[in-house]
Amino acid sequence: MFGIGVPELIVLAIIGLVFVWPFWRIFSRAGFSGWWSFTMIIPIVGTVTLFYLAFADWPALHEQMPSRRYREKV
Repeated sequence: MFGIGVPELIVLAIIGLVFVWPFWRIFSRAGFSGWWSFTMIIPIVGTVTLFYLAFADWPALHEQMPSRRYREKV
């Protein structure tokens, strides 16, 4: 009686893509797996993942300049 129909599934898929696709690009460019972007759909887990992304060392930066790893922080 209160099941989810096809139009609702289409809307949910579009909303999911709107949240997942930009974060997939951000995670990929930072050097992490793009699959982490699917955690953005889950409210509390997505927030924790966003904080991790903000404060973690990005592998992509280490590939670009490995000899200057922490020189900017000194």
